[in-house]
Amino acid sequence: MKPHHHLDASTLLGHAAGAMPLAFSAVVEAHLAVCAACRQELERAERVGGALVAQQEGAPLADGARQALLERLHAEGAPVAHAARPAAAAPARTDPDLIPRSLRPYFGERFSGLRWRMIGPGVHHVRAQGVDDGHLMLLRTAPGRSVPMHTHGGNELTMILQGAYDDALGHFAPGDVADLDGDVEHQPVTAPGVPCICVAATDAPLRFSGWIARTLQPLFKL
Repeated sequence: MKPHHHLDASTLLGHAAGAMPLAFSAVVEAHLAVCAACRQELERAERVGGALVAQQEGAPLADGARQALLERLHAEGAPVAHAARPAAAAPARTDPDLIPRSLRPYFGERFSGLRWRMIGPGVHHVRAQGVDDGHLMLLRTAPGRSVPMHTHGGNELTMILQGAYDDALGHFAPGDVADLDGDVEHQPVTAPGVPCICVAATDAPLRFSGWIARTLQPLFKL
């Protein structure tokens, strides 16, 4: 598995600082387990972030410090392949029924043990338990189906676990992440063959374009 869509630099920075909501952190960890490129970028973020914190000598970070750190990461960023210490290879997950390790505390160990709830034709979900600082859910969409056109009231981080989908941003296959904010409008369409299973974290309700989806949204709390 070699993902082609990766975590945004600000997401990696927030994760390195321990400032991510629990729901988002679980998805980040699932992606890091299969993506050497993002593990190396995380290492670089931790290294640069540690240096900046040391320079502060205990003083609170000034306004704009986050942006300054992102700019410094970009400025000193050699290509990821040249990172100082190669990241360890992620362990192979040979059993397709196993849920990624970082998600098991919220969904259990196996996909076959889940109780999916239908939220639309060909679309089912399972909502995580014990997540109070954001929404975390698994979505299973039948092959060839489309999710209604929508934008995001806040941030959304989605990782494909099985199957694939296409939207205006490209083709998303297992391991890929869609790291989105309110500026993105899209309509994922699942690839033929097998259902697409994703894990998604959000910090605000989605904003659907169609009136049917908007009408049903309060019922399913999406």
